[in-house]
Amino acid sequence: MTELKPLEYQDGDTALTALVARPSSKPRAAVLVFPTIMNPTDSVRAKALALADAGYLALIADFYGEEPTSFDHARELAAGIRGTPEDYRRRLRASLRALATMPEAQGLDFAAIGFCMGGQAALELAREGAPLACAVSFHGLLNTDLPAEPGAITARILVCHGDADPMVPRSQVIAFWEEMDEAGANWHFHSYSGVKHGFTNPGPTTNPATAYDASADRQSWAAMLELFDEVFG
Repeated sequence: MTELKPLEYQDGDTALTALVARPSSKPRAAVLVFPTIMNPTDSVRAKALALADAGYLALIADFYGEEPTSFDHARELAAGIRGTPEDYRRRLRASLRALATMPEAQGLDFAAIGFCMGGQAALELAREGAPLACAVSFHGLLNTDLPAEPGAITARILVCHGDADPMVPRSQVIAFWEEMDEAGANWHFHSYSGVKHGFTNPGPTTNPATAYDASADRQSWAAMLELFDEVFG
């Protein structure tokens, strides 16, 4: 049975702990998994285990080096790392470096995926030209303080978005499309009508902006796996 194992790493003086899911045979590729603003949740852990079952080496990044005690606490922690765009991306790069230096990852291609804030994180790495074959966002934030420069993005981009997500209005969606076009990115955008933020998380929620949607969850995950099949063989 696949299990998640801790992996210690650093971003400067901040000690971080990733969770690693290893496939039972040689990995097809290495996938960096960015969690939600709440850091790893049961839903995100389940997605990493599903990646391992599909043959991928998966590492869940640690945003903060501690676990939020509440949503308000998570927002404070997120503000602390997102206050300066360059510092935010440095934290994200530290997670990619932790994955890239694992012995099992040597010689593999890399992808980054993420959920909510993590979706934004995966796109931020792609925007700066990180060595990713794919970057996939599930109900992620699409805004950025550092838009991609023309030619910077080398990753294949897949965004899976709930069209009724109040946290990502259509103005943000259109701005993202225009940014990707100006950057010359290879991008796909899947939008699910009537679907809110957080549609991959079946856990309980008191936030009216979020709701699980089983169809969007299945379709978006299948779209990611099909993209991986195309890219990684």
